[in-house]
Amino acid sequence: MSQAVTVTGMILSSAPIGEYDKRIVILTREKGKISAFAKGARRPNSLLMGSVNPFSFGVFQLYEGRNSYNLMQAQISNYFMELREDVEAAYYGFYFMEFAGYYAKEYTDETQSLKLLYQTLRALTKKLIPNELIRCIFELRLISINGEGPQMFECVSCGDKERKTIFSPLKGGLVCEECRNGIIDGIMIDNSTLYALQYIVSSTLEKLYAFNVSEEVLRKLQEVMKRYLDIYVEKQFKSLEILEMLTGGLKK
Repeated sequence: MSQAVTVTGMILSSAPIGEYDKRIVILTREKGKISAFAKGARRPNSLLMGSVNPFSFGVFQLYEGRNSYNLMQAQISNYFMELREDVEAAYYGFYFMEFAGYYAKEYTDETQSLKLLYQTLRALTKKLIPNELIRCIFELRLISINGEGPQMFECVSCGDKERKTIFSPLKGGLVCEECRNGIIDGIMIDNSTLYALQYIVSSTLEKLYAFNVSEEVLRKLQEVMKRYLDIYVEKQFKSLEILEMLTGGLKK
């Protein structure tokens, strides 16, 4: 027998099914990443029509069947309409949602990932800091939430917290000057860049986008994140390919 389920979440993707239906993927606080069918959502008079688009955040009432969920009602509290008026920002958003979906699983606690995604989209709409910085912050914080982030507070080899360090993607974080012999992929980072990296992994989510950096520090953050993700994230994101075509290739 079907069972009613109420979840809070954000629609990551939406695709047409048949003549009038849609299949949506929702990142939820209660049940992780789930798929659901929105029957009749493409009919002109459907009450679900405006509630099943990507970026829609709210409360969703579902019926849990034997093999799938069916969406019955939705109360959307934020559509992030601003992103629909800015193509570049929209594709940053699509990338962030695809990246979040890459890590999310069904029946796992995705509270932190959902909150991060929401705060990140808000940062995109506010435009107080560059989109490139928002991207670096989101990438580093998301992989840290999922237990794959680099060690940014001590040497990964000896645990020293005082000596000068380099960043080694292959080693998974900082390496001090005493342990750096043989390191072939070291990235020199200054104190400002190190502080930014440490702030990103340790700040509360509410304050995560409350700082800015110089162009030099931003370039170094981009270098660190690109080289780290190239090693530890085994996926090519379609939305990122489109984003980089739109922007002429991000400086990473």
